[in-house]
Amino acid sequence: MTAKKMMMALATAGMTMGSAAFAADLPGAGVEVSPIKGSTANAWFQHIIVRKGLEKLGYELEETQEADYPAVHLSIASGDTTYTFNHWKPLHNSFYDKSGGNDVMTRVKAGVKGAGQGFYIDKKTAEAHGITNIGQMTDPAIAALFDANGDGKANLSGCNPGWGCELVIEGHLDKFDLRDSIHHDQGSYFAIMADTITRYNEGGSIFYYTWTPNWISDVLIPGTDTVQIGVPASDDSTTVAADGTDPGFAVNDIYIVANNDFLKENPAAAAFFEQVDVPIGAINAQQVKVKEGEDTLEDFYRHAEAWIAANQAEFDSWVAAGMAAAN
Repeated sequence: MTAKKMMMALATAGMTMGSAAFAADLPGAGVEVSPIKGSTANAWFQHIIVRKGLEKLGYELEETQEADYPAVHLSIASGDTTYTFNHWKPLHNSFYDKSGGNDVMTRVKAGVKGAGQGFYIDKKTAEAHGITNIGQMTDPAIAALFDANGDGKANLSGCNPGWGCELVIEGHLDKFDLRDSIHHDQGSYFAIMADTITRYNEGGSIFYYTWTPNWISDVLIPGTDTVQIGVPASDDSTTVAADGTDPGFAVNDIYIVANNDFLKENPAAAAFFEQVDVPIGAINAQQVKVKEGEDTLEDFYRHAEAWIAANQAEFDSWVAAGMAAAN
């Protein structure tokens, strides 16, 4: 080996050793982290942003698992997984409490604020028949407007079994005596909504549940194509809007929830989680891209990385808070 080649080899070895030493100095070095999320694709964006931050802190991230929401909370509670950025408060309160609640896990941070949800029908039918709440569907003539299969009941394009919104909708059907008037169509939400959108485009009346952030409202635009309808007046002060109407659903914040043992043993990760703040508008914008066909995991990573690059100083400050907490 020539002297020049030997010098280059030594320099490369030194750089490699330096990089390894630097990695070993990171607070997450050697710590495996297992994220988990619900089954909907619209939660990938914020999960990848958090993943990238934890990797900057040196944590070794396993592949993100997916499950229904009860299983998500049970998994974090047991320590089988580490955290989720997919806990909706108050929608998922019962899942959190039944899985052990604060004794085993913590709602660390509301990283996304102001997530809405509710019932919608097409604007044309709403205006023609004066429909403002689901209670009016006890009238067979009103229910028949949304009957998609000829059984006399309104077909509600609703929530997957195991989602928090399923519990709320099923509660409304019982509370307002709507079992004989509304059929809650369940299965694969986005497949059901694809049929709903087709029915609307063909001139039919539609009745569905949706939430934000989500691309559905970029296709069925509230105020243009559809209107939100509420529930009959009730004593649930948590869902009454400022104008006195009751959409039947509370506005939610989306939290990072993590296993308590992990948080105790990893102050860097805990401090990082406490800083995360993803604007709901950013998720809505990303959902438009998903609707337009950018819907692969590779696309989701590209979307998240682009957002980080556009907000680099803020993102770096989150990571810096984690580094500082470890010192």
